[in-house]
Amino acid sequence: MKRILTAVVLIACVLALIFFGKLWMVTLLAAIVAGLAASEFRTFAAAGGCPIPLWWSLCAVACYFLCVFFHPSDRLTVVAFLTLVLFAVAAFRTRLEHVLWQTSAGLLLVIYIAYPLALLPEILNQENGTALLLFLFLCVWSGDVAALYVGRRFGSHKFAPRLSPNKTWEGAIASLVASCIFGMGLVLLGDWFTQQNSSFTRLHTTERWWIFLLLAVLLNAAAQFGDLLESALKRGAGVKDSGSMLPGHGGVLDRIDALLVAAPVLWFIIALRDYFSLGSL
Repeated sequence: MKRILTAVVLIACVLALIFFGKLWMVTLLAAIVAGLAASEFRTFAAAGGCPIPLWWSLCAVACYFLCVFFHPSDRLTVVAFLTLVLFAVAAFRTRLEHVLWQTSAGLLLVIYIAYPLALLPEILNQENGTALLLFLFLCVWSGDVAALYVGRRFGSHKFAPRLSPNKTWEGAIASLVASCIFGMGLVLLGDWFTQQNSSFTRLHTTERWWIFLLLAVLLNAAAQFGDLLESALKRGAGVKDSGSMLPGHGGVLDRIDALLVAAPVLWFIIALRDYFSLGSL
C-alpha cells in the first residue's frame, strides 16, 4: 500500500508540474531530486573507499543546474571546473591512493545524475515538449511496473543474474510491451484531443505512429539498461537499496535509475533530428 500511495503522489506532482508549472519550477524540482540522488550516490563511493564530500556534491549539482538554466553552452566548462576543484581537494585531503578514484567518482556523479535530470526541463522546452516528456515518463513508468509484477509472478529465466538476480526475461519482455502500449496510447490520446478541440495541442505529435513505436522500444531498452547500471553500483557497494526516503520504493536513485539513461537517449534522438533537419517528434 505504501508503494502505491508514494507512486500516486509522485506521479501527481510530476504531471502537475508538466502541465501547469513554469520551466524554472521543473528545473528546480529536477535539481532537488538530483541533490537527493547525489547524496545517495555518495554511499556507493564511500563503500569503495573514496567518499565524495557532501558540500562538493551539492554545490556541483547546484552549479550545473544554474549553468544549464542560464548558460547551457557552458555546461562542459562547468563540469571541467567542478572536476578540477574536487581533484585539488582530494589531492590535499585524501589518501594519495584514493585521489584518482574520488575524483573519478565525483565526475561520474555529475554525468550520471546531474546531466540526465537537467535534460528534463530542456526536453519540456522543445517543440511538442509536453508530449515528449510525458512519452518519456510513460515509457519508463509503465515498463518498470510491468517488469516488476510480471517478473515476480511469471519470471523464471534470469536476465542478468550477475547484476540483478531478480531480473527475468519475462519481466523484460513485459516491460517492453507495456512501454509500447502506453506510449502509443499517449500518441493516440493526443490526436483525439486535437480532433475534439483544435486549441488543445500540448499532447499532439506530428510524426507518424511507427516512429513513436520505435522510440518507445529504444526508450524502454535504455530504461532497462539504466536499471541494471544502478544494480551494478548497489551490488558493488554491498547495499540493497540506495536509501529509504521513499516509502515502499527505497531511495531516490532506485526510482530514477531508468530515467537517468532513458532521458539522454531521448535527448540524443532530438539532437539527431535537429542536426539532420528530420522534422519534429
